[in-house]
Amino acid sequence: MYQTTNTRIIVPEFDVRQPTSLEAVLRELEHNAKGTRLLAGGTDLLVQIKLERTQPARLIDITRVPELMGMAVKDGMLIVGAATSIRTLANGVGVRERYTALAESCDAFSTVPVMIMGTIGGNLCNASPAADTAPALFAFDGAVELASCEGSRRTVPLDEFFVGPGRTVMREDEVMVAVRLPKTAAGTGSAFVKIGRVAADISKVSAAVKLVRKDDRVSECRIAVGAVAATPMRAYTAEQYLAGRRIDAKTLADAARAVEEDVKPITDVRSTKEYRTHVAGVAVKDALGAAWQRARGGERQ
Repeated sequence: MYQTTNTRIIVPEFDVRQPTSLEAVLRELEHNAKGTRLLAGGTDLLVQIKLERTQPARLIDITRVPELMGMAVKDGMLIVGAATSIRTLANGVGVRERYTALAESCDAFSTVPVMIMGTIGGNLCNASPAADTAPALFAFDGAVELASCEGSRRTVPLDEFFVGPGRTVMREDEVMVAVRLPKTAAGTGSAFVKIGRVAADISKVSAAVKLVRKDDRVSECRIAVGAVAATPMRAYTAEQYLAGRRIDAKTLADAARAVEEDVKPITDVRSTKEYRTHVAGVAVKDALGAAWQRARGGERQ
């Protein structure tokens, strides 16, 4: 005999708050930060509660807070509200053209119902090493804006945001307000590649590349890889190697090897570290090739 966890009902009891402004969210946190969790899409949090892996004392439902929803372009920068759904982000005006790798990472995000419910802020705050959107946001030099109960705000580059599996630099009294992406330059191309067991599964390995092509050479390159370390990571060695080079078969192979040397994957139920190491290089190689071709005319500015 063995026991299985009932995943159809929520057993723990907790309070639920439904504020309708960011100010009200911060006020709730100011008085009850300990044991409080923010609820947006709930595609991970509610599962964890059902499995009794976490038991928050209260939930703050932020789905009615307009300041955390939607997208806007300001001074050329794309600003995405933290409670914006993955589906909405993927279909946002100009996203697929200017931030192709990000749109592709959203397309790879589990199933359509999860894309509709899941949010960009939730995907990042969950801090999974396999977070689908993280590599693409890394590649575009993304940053997150955090607001605190004391009234201060700070912007944290995304490659400084993650601390470890399930851990970020966010404090208990902070809320992620938005994700910020700089304007893409002329001649930019980008691509995202995900390797998983099945389409709806989280990744074994994922990779995102953004490069700028000038005079048939790489003038700027960002490479990020997911599920191959304790946090999503930048492949700095490969980035430095590619600067100023033409993309050809040898360059792609050398960049792939550089990535394989930098990653530090583990073996788990989805894959072995040896497989992840090799496939990280392959995924980056494929993403580089696609980004290079897309940069020929430049992703539309």
